[in-house]
Amino acid sequence: MRIGFFTDSYFPEIDGVTYTIDLWREELERKGHEVFVVYPDGDYDPGEREIPVRSLPNPFYGGYRIPTFRRPSTLPELDVVHCHGPAPIGILGRYYAWRHDLPSVYTHHTPLEEYFHQNVKRESIAALLARAYLPWENAFLESFDVVTASTERIDRDVDHVKLPVGIDMEFFEPTEERWYPDRTVIGYSGRLSPEKNVDEILRVAEELPEYDFVVVGEGPFRERLERCAPANVELRDFLAREELPVFYSSIDVFVTASTADTLGLSTLEANACGTPVAAADVPPFDRTIGVDNGERFEYGDLEAMATAIETCLETDRSPRAAVERYSMHHTLNRLEGLYRDVSSAGDPPHAESDSRPPSRRETEEPPSAAGRDPD
Repeated sequence: MRIGFFTDSYFPEIDGVTYTIDLWREELERKGHEVFVVYPDGDYDPGEREIPVRSLPNPFYGGYRIPTFRRPSTLPELDVVHCHGPAPIGILGRYYAWRHDLPSVYTHHTPLEEYFHQNVKRESIAALLARAYLPWENAFLESFDVVTASTERIDRDVDHVKLPVGIDMEFFEPTEERWYPDRTVIGYSGRLSPEKNVDEILRVAEELPEYDFVVVGEGPFRERLERCAPANVELRDFLAREELPVFYSSIDVFVTASTADTLGLSTLEANACGTPVAAADVPPFDRTIGVDNGERFEYGDLEAMATAIETCLETDRSPRAAVERYSMHHTLNRLEGLYRDVSSAGDPPHAESDSRPPSRRETEEPPSAAGRDPD
């Protein structure tokens, strides 16, 4: 099967979407499929079946780029279109699927309205932007044959199939090597951006001076965090993927105060390496983090956050066993089934507890956001 991934998040930028797409592509190709990735160009040399789209720097969100244009006729022939976001390249993918009467799948990775609230200084303007944006995205998602999301609950008015992005349990496992054998270390790995609320980690580090904190990542808030970091916080650059299992195995607790994750992949990767997680009591962590693999705290409650970390340190658990259900093998088998079903029947498959209405591929109008036929 020839599968097209259309994404506005890709290398050289490192985030959960990029990691997921890279891993899904690798696993699908191992199973014999051909996966093409269409993405915004940047400081990255494309490999085989990686197709860049001309783009410009994004003045509103550092590290990401704004695609300009690519003729759909220059794209390869595909059997299935899988879009990973509602931005320009996701729209290009949806248009390509409509024009060629192909089955279309959408994966909801990120609640983009959270970025308005985190990056627009005036809350009233951010709320107005979110109210204007959500109906458009709902309509966009409704145009797909199948919508997937990592949890059974997303803040969108569409039926969807629960499909966790998946953890490579063979790669993320406890290691014998330890970077901090004689220290108690609380760690975080991820993008250093407003919606991740890493400044809350700095605040709790001041409350817990007896522990060391290691924050790994890059992003637009890095310089600000470096200026504000207390003495017991070390900021490190993004780690190569092959180093992450050692990092997760070396820290005693993984902590996050993020309020904008859809699954929190890094938290589950840490669990797979045997490390408990302290996370804010917000979606998705209210579903993924429990007594078997960590503790939750009320976001903004510094005392509760510190207590959650110390409880993780004091309590024996089996975090790896708790996240076996998120194994990549389960996810990719399910994803293959979705592709086969929607390709062969024209009707989308049904989740165990979620269903979708009949496909509209044969009768739908072109997505309004895609514009006229440029060919």
